[in-house]
Amino acid sequence: MGRSRQKKPLLENVRITDVGAEGKAIARVNDMVVFTTHVIPGDVVDIQVTNKRKNYMEGRVTAIREYSAERQDAFCQHFGVCGGCKWQFLPYERQLFYKQKQVADQLRRIGRVELPEINPILGSVKTTYYRNKLEFSFSNKRWLTEKEIGTDFGISDMNALGFHVPGLFDKIIDIEKCWLQDDPSNEIRDFIRSYALEHRLEFFDIKNIAGFLRNIIIRTATTGDLMVIVSMFREDKKEREQLLEALAVQFPQISSLMYVINPKRNDTLTDQDILVYRGNDHIFEKMEGLRFKIGPKSFYQTNSEQAYELYKVAREFAGLTGSETVYDLYTGTGTIANFIASKARKVIGIEYVPEAIDDARVNAALNGIDNAVFFAGDMKDLLTRDFIAQNGQPDVIITDPPRAGMHEDVVRTILNTGAKRIVYVSCNPATQARDIQLLSENYTVTRIQPVDMFPHTHHVENVVLMEQIERIRPGAS
Repeated sequence: MGRSRQKKPLLENVRITDVGAEGKAIARVNDMVVFTTHVIPGDVVDIQVTNKRKNYMEGRVTAIREYSAERQDAFCQHFGVCGGCKWQFLPYERQLFYKQKQVADQLRRIGRVELPEINPILGSVKTTYYRNKLEFSFSNKRWLTEKEIGTDFGISDMNALGFHVPGLFDKIIDIEKCWLQDDPSNEIRDFIRSYALEHRLEFFDIKNIAGFLRNIIIRTATTGDLMVIVSMFREDKKEREQLLEALAVQFPQISSLMYVINPKRNDTLTDQDILVYRGNDHIFEKMEGLRFKIGPKSFYQTNSEQAYELYKVAREFAGLTGSETVYDLYTGTGTIANFIASKARKVIGIEYVPEAIDDARVNAALNGIDNAVFFAGDMKDLLTRDFIAQNGQPDVIITDPPRAGMHEDVVRTILNTGAKRIVYVSCNPATQARDIQLLSENYTVTRIQPVDMFPHTHHVENVVLMEQIERIRPGAS
C-alpha cells in the first residue's frame, strides 16, 4: 500500500521581497525561502506550494492581494502566456537593478573570491524591437485563451503561427504582434499565416509529426538586409513555390529568401540543407567599419547594437597594445576575434562548430584581416600544450563559452598558459562564478562589467577581467 501524499500548503498574504537567480521572485515565510514566478518585489500574493524541500519551497501564485508600487502595465497583449519578456511589468531601471544584483550575488556566493567594485550595468538603448532573429512555429493545435475555453460555441480554427507555451512542447500561442523584432517582421509572419489559411496549407502537427508548414525564421541586420527562411516538413514543389513567390512579391525588400525541407522529428536545422529561393544565401551586419557575413546557420549576437557595446568592453578589458598574442576561445563566427584583430599582433580563434569557423575565416578575408587564424575542434581536446607550443603562448585569453561554462580541462589548460590577462564574457554569471573560483588559483578579478542584452528578461551578460597573480620568486627580497 503506497504512502498517501501530504497536502501541500497554501500560503496566504505573502509579500514578495526580492528577485533571485533565473528571475525567480522570492518571499520568506517562517524563515523558509519561497520561490515563485510572474510577480515582483512589493506584490502581496497567495502561493500554492508545489514543491517542498528542507530549506526552501516552490509554488505558483493563485491570487494577487496587493500590487507593488513598482508595478507597471505590460505593453504586449500576449504577456502572461508567452514565455518571453516576463519582466514587462517591472520598470526598466529596476530590471537593471536586479540584473546587477544577480551578478553580484552569484559571483560572491558561488565564486567565493575577493571582488572589486562592480561597474554599473550597461543598459540597452532599445528595450523593444532589439532582436535581429526570431523563429515562429506552425501548429494545428493552438493555445486557447480563457475566453475561448469558456465559450459555448465550437472553435473552428485551431491553427497558429507563433511561440511555444512555456512547458508545453505541443501548444503554440498564435502571435498577432511581437515587440522583439522591428517591422517588417510582424507583417511577414502575419502574411504567411493569412496565405496559409486562405490556401488551406497544412500547419504542422507536433504530436503526430505530420503536416506541411513547420517554422519560419526572420533575421534582420542594421545594414537593412533581411533574411527569411521557411521550413517545411515535406516537399510539395507547387505549394512551396507559390508560397515563396507570393512572399517575394509582397516583400521585395527580402534580400535572402530561403527554404528547407526538414522531415526529422525535431526542428534543428544544423544538419539540413537550406536552399535559396531568391536573393543571396547570406546577409551582412556591420560593426565599427567591419562587415560580417551571416548565413542561415551562423550565430550572431541577437541584439546587434548592444553586442557592439559588449565587444567594446571585452576589447578594453584586454588592454591590447598591438604586440599581444590573443586566444579567442569559443570564437563562434569569429566576431570578437576579428573585432580586436587590429589591436593585436596575432589572434587565434577556437570553436567546436566547423561551419562557424568557416564563417570566421570568410569574415576575416572579407575585412582584409590577415593576423587572425581559426581552428575547429572540441576545446578540451584542441587546446593542449602542443597546440600552444605550435601557435604561441597567449598574452591575453578571451573566452565566451556557452551557458554551461568551460570544461574543467579547459580551465586547467588556461591556468598553465601563463597568460597575463583573461577576459571572461558570459551569458550565465553562475557558471562564470564557478569557473572564476577555479581560475583564482593563478588569477585575481580586477574588473567586472555587466551588460544587458535582453531587456524585459532576467538574462544578463557579464564581462570579467582576471589578471595574473604576481608570484614572489624564491630568494627574492
